[in-house]
Amino acid sequence: MISEKDLEELQNTPIDERVKRVEKLLEEKEDPRGFELGLLLALKMAQEIREKKPLGSESGDLVASWNGKYPDSVIEEAIASAKEFMTHPGKLAEKIKAGMMKQNKADEENKDDTQAKNDEASDAE
Repeated sequence: MISEKDLEELQNTPIDERVKRVEKLLEEKEDPRGFELGLLLALKMAQEIREKKPLGSESGDLVASWNGKYPDSVIEEAIASAKEFMTHPGKLAEKIKAGMMKQNKADEENKDDTQAKNDEASDAE
């Protein structure tokens, strides 16, 4: 999963470097989420706009390369996420933060449960 730290670093990095970093992160993943692919798609689209290339000239090829590689539902989620990134970045940033906080809370609860089970096992000995 792309972390909050990764997102903060991306904000302070030139767009070409951002694209490379996200591509590298995704290469390491076996089954990326639609949101993560959407981040790459939005960056590619932003790069096209910045370079005054026709929108879709490179990003369209990227989406086409996903066909057969990822389920249609993941591709659709990626496209929807990219659209959100491009049109409502602040709203999406809040959504990401809320999701990360939820995941961190779940991780802490799992850690506490594991510790409690370990304590019970130690007491039983």
